[in-house]
Amino acid sequence: MMAMELDGPAAEVTQPYSRSPRLTKRIIAAGGKQAKEVLSRRLQELTEEQAKAQAHLQSLKKRNADLMSSAEAMKLQVGEQFDGMRRALLADERAALEAVEQERQEAGTRLDELQRAWKRHLGQVQKDIGSTRQALEKSEAAQDCSWDLSCPKKSVAEEDIKMNNDKFQKLIKILGNILDNLKADLHRKTFLLDSLTVQVDKQTCHKQILVGAAGRRLCFSTEARPVLELPLQFEKVYCALGTPGVSAGRRYWEVDVRCCPAWAVGATYKNIERKGQEKAAKLGRNGHSWCVELREGSLSAWHGDRRVVCRGGGVEPPQRVGVLVDHTKGRLAFYDARTVRLLHEFSAALAPVCDRLQPQFSEPLFPAFRFFKADSSQPGPNYMEVCHYGL
Repeated sequence: MMAMELDGPAAEVTQPYSRSPRLTKRIIAAGGKQAKEVLSRRLQELTEEQAKAQAHLQSLKKRNADLMSSAEAMKLQVGEQFDGMRRALLADERAALEAVEQERQEAGTRLDELQRAWKRHLGQVQKDIGSTRQALEKSEAAQDCSWDLSCPKKSVAEEDIKMNNDKFQKLIKILGNILDNLKADLHRKTFLLDSLTVQVDKQTCHKQILVGAAGRRLCFSTEARPVLELPLQFEKVYCALGTPGVSAGRRYWEVDVRCCPAWAVGATYKNIERKGQEKAAKLGRNGHSWCVELREGSLSAWHGDRRVVCRGGGVEPPQRVGVLVDHTKGRLAFYDARTVRLLHEFSAALAPVCDRLQPQFSEPLFPAFRFFKADSSQPGPNYMEVCHYGL
């Protein structure tokens, strides 16, 4: 191998890997003009890199400052909202307490008037007692004795002078309901922060399911429509899917079912069977769909063709079902959206040990809806609607 001339013209031409660490070290070790040029270029690169790093650090510091400023602004706005609620609560509390005090004062005034009348009567009786005793001592009738033993006339019945207990028992009941609703609303707000705007996918709807113009209402028709068969359409089972799917993070939506006598609401993988009426096409009767359903007044949860009775067996069925998907944590929960009462939860943490080797969800989850054949003896509306939050 020929020796390389480091200082000659050929060396300046032959540099196949100018940034090669080994070659750079050889050039620097040899010294000379080329080494100085290499070191100069290296110094320039390092200086530029230093400027970039300093600029990036400055940018990160600014972002951190902006982050702190945004967080403080958010805290201030949240605090203002809660301060407004506290002010409203305090004002309403003062009004309620003032109403109780006014009631007490009115009843107290009437009692005071009655007490004064009885005191006057007592004074007269005591005076007559004194006159009677004097008459007995003198064995003569007392000339100034009134002998008036009549009681004070009652303007109202004494038992009517009291606090209006029925009125304030109603107040306590109303306040209790407001408290329950407030707790539910405060809990529900954490779900609404992750609300998902769901639209019904018309291409998946069974031919007896009609979709409203806004894409949120599903109506069950007793007669099949003469529509074109679609490849993604449910053929036999009265089902429909919604979009978009949830592939990561935490999302929430609600379905109004108050005008549907029998229903199923849930979530499924997109590859659920659409043809036929075997279990593979029915929500909850297979391993890739989950749901809660109401049939014959009984509320139950289904997955993998296993049925579990939902919590609160004797409680009225929900009028609005909340669906919370935490795809990352493998959790799917159903709630009574009005009271935020948990109906049922599917979770990887609650699954048998043998089922925990893989995450709960391996694919995106899509909202799913199912009708059951209407009972001809119970005519009436039969529809469900995905709720719009207007946030």
